[in-house]
Amino acid sequence: MNGYNVSMGSQTKLAIANIVPCTKAEGPGKRYALWLQGCPLHCPGCCNPEMIPFEGGTERAIEDLYAEIEQVQRKAGIEGITLLGGEPLAHAAGVAELVANVRELGLSVMIFSGYTMEEISQLPDPVEQVLEQTDILVDGRYDATQPDTSRRWIGSRNQRIHFLSARYSSDDPIWQQPDTLEVRWENGELSINGFPAKQNAPLWTGRLFERKSD
Repeated sequence: MNGYNVSMGSQTKLAIANIVPCTKAEGPGKRYALWLQGCPLHCPGCCNPEMIPFEGGTERAIEDLYAEIEQVQRKAGIEGITLLGGEPLAHAAGVAELVANVRELGLSVMIFSGYTMEEISQLPDPVEQVLEQTDILVDGRYDATQPDTSRRWIGSRNQRIHFLSARYSSDDPIWQQPDTLEVRWENGELSINGFPAKQNAPLWTGRLFERKSD
């Protein structure tokens, strides 16, 4: 580990766009999924354009997130966390601290980054510290013209999966299973997460729920 410890009383915060405490649609097994607010890459056709601006989101302290993840692990039996965005590596200092701590819980870490591994190697610390604590990295900008229909959880064919630890393997048949969407109705609000197949486009655009005019 890199010396991070929640008992140190860190005041580090992350700008959070969204959290799904327990999902099977964002990586292997049950996972705590966390979307960061802010991305410098501006991929055309981004699935989460509202998460591109660095303004917005909700600031959450690392200690607070850690406590929440620990509680979800006890109650729901999650096996890991998944970081998406936005761009997780644009928030590397806070992400490095968070993932180092959740690894102490025995949880795995999966990260979706728009940067390629070659670009990541040129980024300054603490990005390297993030990768040291990561089990699965999906790299590369989302390309709406190359939808991936053969690999689960992968948006476009140009993106690559890097297994950075021995915890997961490319041989696992789970990667060839169909993508899924999860639809939730909580506190009067509808939320959808997962990876959209072409036939699910109306869910993502909202057209499915538009009221037709008379």
